[in-house]
Amino acid sequence: MRRALALTMAAATEAAFLGTPDVPKLGLGLAALGRPGYINLGRDADVSSPEARSVDAMRERTHEVLDAARRLGIRYFDCARSYGKSEEFLSGWLDARSLSRDDVCVGSKWGYRYTADWRIDTGGEPHEVKDHSREHFLSQRQETLALLGDHLRLYQIHSATLESGVLDNADVLDALRAFKAETGCRLGLSLSGPAQPEVLRKACGLGIFDSVQATWNLYEQNAGEALCEAAESGMEVIVKEAMANGRLLRDPRLTKAAPTLNPKP
Repeated sequence: MRRALALTMAAATEAAFLGTPDVPKLGLGLAALGRPGYINLGRDADVSSPEARSVDAMRERTHEVLDAARRLGIRYFDCARSYGKSEEFLSGWLDARSLSRDDVCVGSKWGYRYTADWRIDTGGEPHEVKDHSREHFLSQRQETLALLGDHLRLYQIHSATLESGVLDNADVLDALRAFKAETGCRLGLSLSGPAQPEVLRKACGLGIFDSVQATWNLYEQNAGEALCEAAESGMEVIVKEAMANGRLLRDPRLTKAAPTLNPKP
């Protein structure tokens, strides 16, 4: 595991990120900002009232967070079609701040459709529905490009799995290749679950993906070796859920060790 971490970090520091030099190796994901309901711990305390969860309030809050991130030097921003209005909020912020493609790195994802309709309680219905078909890709790519346009540098399959069959679907893979040739946008895939290594190795064998976004943290490390292999092959590696959606920050072992490490706030 130390080998995987060392090589992944080395790959991140030796080359530009998404073709852009001097991008800090920390990004901001908009999964919790683009919709009123999300799984992060402490969510209710952060946006507790109905007013705070309105579209206008969430848009304003998203812009405030994006401003703060930019002041700290963050330049990579990650969203998805299923993250509610994340692409819309990001697009509005980019326009309001007159930011060009050279000022930021933007990645998004296709493959899930947001179905909650800005509700927190959906009565047991799913908040998003997975669809890795060619038709869904063609539809969502147009929606993403309409909002993000030339700012988009990376377009990823959202939570690719062996079960969805997306990596075996020749029509989808051909459409992805055509999209890359037409737009110059890099292709990636995000992963989740215990089969991350198998999915990633299959994707690497296809030779069309430029990056992978996978879950890796102190609780979930099964993808480490596969991520190392991907980095060695030249793929960008993006780690998601590094804090395990907030659970790590509440782990008493981490709290106990923190003072000896003298972390910055």
